[in-house]
Amino acid sequence: MAENKTRPTDASVADYLAAIDDEARRKDCEALAALMKKASRHPAKMWGSSIVGFGSYHYKYESGREGDMCLVGFSSRKGDISLYGLRSAPNHEELMAQLGKHKTGKGCLYIRKLSDVDLKVLEKLVAGAAARRDG
Repeated sequence: MAENKTRPTDASVADYLAAIDDEARRKDCEALAALMKKASRHPAKMWGSSIVGFGSYHYKYESGREGDMCLVGFSSRKGDISLYGLRSAPNHEELMAQLGKHKTGKGCLYIRKLSDVDLKVLEKLVAGAAARRDG
């Protein structure tokens, strides 16, 4: 079975954030990193070349595929900021309804900028998701 491409690395989170060209996006990502660190109670670590992750958990699917992934994380993408792991938070549907302007994909939440969402609700999503998978 192929190895997962998304694994923790020794790359610098600060360097990743500093390399975000758009100043407003960079500031949003820096603030998001601080929020996720506080809410997850884990330090930031690069996962692959573009995901800032917090904590980790081991998963195993019925197919036999298994690996490790960050509890929660985010990545600055071309159009939006992608947030990972938040759907595992208890009451995530209720919280997402209160979050503000966002889109969802298969396993991700997408926001354009932090000012589009309620940061207290986002913090609850991050804390709940991290606690549910941690330990």
